[in-house]
Amino acid sequence: MSYIQLAACFLLVAVVVGVILPLLRRRRGPLPAAVLLTVLVLFVLTAVFDTVMIASGLFHYAQGPLLGVHIGLAPVEDFAYPLAGALLLPAVWAELRARRRAREDRNTDEEHG
Repeated sequence: MSYIQLAACFLLVAVVVGVILPLLRRRRGPLPAAVLLTVLVLFVLTAVFDTVMIASGLFHYAQGPLLGVHIGLAPVEDFAYPLAGALLLPAVWAELRARRRAREDRNTDEEHG
């Protein structure tokens, strides 16, 4: 399995949960501008820190399974993980918050009902 195939698996899960779940639930998901800003910041941090870690010899990649495109020393495949996190985590947070509010509303109704 190549690195891009592995990254695609993570991205698929993140897109399904992070984008499609809020649409199906008809709940407001995370603000797109906030997600975009998060992605940009995480991409910059990934480029910088992956380059530093690779340059210092902390780890290396087998070149065969890579696409061959790099930003600094970081292979482009490494950027799939911060993208997946930026899509997935806010959506999970919003879903859990909505469930907590629904539970609190039910408890309030039961107390007053």
